[in-house]
Amino acid sequence: MPYCDYVELRAASAFSFLRASSLPEDLIDRAAELGYTAMALVDRDGVYGAPRFHLAAKKAAGSRHFVWLFSAGSVLIYGPIVCAVLWVERPHFEARHWLSLAATSVLHLLYSLSLQRGYRVSDLSVVYPIARGTGPLLSFIGAALLLGESPTTQSMLGLALIVGGILLVAGLVGHHERAPARGVFYGLLTGAFIAGYTLNDGWAVKILMISPFVIDFTGNLFRMLVLAPRAWRDRALVAHEARVYRKSVIIVSVLGPLGYILVLFAMRLAPVSHVAPARELSTLVGTWFGSRLLRESSGPWRIAGAALIVAGVISLALPS
Repeated sequence: MPYCDYVELRAASAFSFLRASSLPEDLIDRAAELGYTAMALVDRDGVYGAPRFHLAAKKAAGSRHFVWLFSAGSVLIYGPIVCAVLWVERPHFEARHWLSLAATSVLHLLYSLSLQRGYRVSDLSVVYPIARGTGPLLSFIGAALLLGESPTTQSMLGLALIVGGILLVAGLVGHHERAPARGVFYGLLTGAFIAGYTLNDGWAVKILMISPFVIDFTGNLFRMLVLAPRAWRDRALVAHEARVYRKSVIIVSVLGPLGYILVLFAMRLAPVSHVAPARELSTLVGTWFGSRLLRESSGPWRIAGAALIVAGVISLALPS
């Protein structure tokens, strides 16, 4: 276990009646924010909070440096390919090229942070569908306004389906008093970042003709550098996680960038307003995963809403 100069040994959760008010998961989240590597839960009159405390602790420990690990892995794996692309193409970058690369780096980082925060404060089955529905919705509008792409009747129908699905998933229709405000907020915020980097990267590959390999590599390199100081301070744990999650890190390091690079190549050949929605068909899967595997309360409203979002993105993606 990595060295820690302070360990809380008398933490109590809300399961200690009239003694504390924090849920076990909240204690773990706060401990992770403070950099604690160990913590003891001492409830009285029962051990009901222990299983939730243990599960939350395992999840927090297992994902603490995973983002940095797969970012660094992507840089190592795709670095030689990017060097070869730059050698062959010998691009001449002007100020607008560097601005586009800086924008994609910042937007991808903000997207990751917003999504993680949303998962922490609300349900996956709320945040994920809203983010993945709002992303193509705003991308479609932005492509029409900024890139000159013309909307059609079919695409407008797709927009209506997405908006209706978002309202259902967010709980704003039928049970608006139950709508998880923080989940809705972070879902919309994450969707805005998705639209931001989609439009920026579409402009970069279609207008500026920057290689998709360079765009994706820049984002991974920036994320790795931003998270590097924290990873260095906790390098013993980073080394441990690299051994434990070696296969997962390799898979994400290879397939994550590859998937987005293929999307960027598709944007060169087709309108951004058609390509962007095709990425979001995992919305229904995300809702099912949150409601079934994570035992989040969903019900028919969220399932129906996710289905509408999927229908909407399919309508946007199909040729008119």
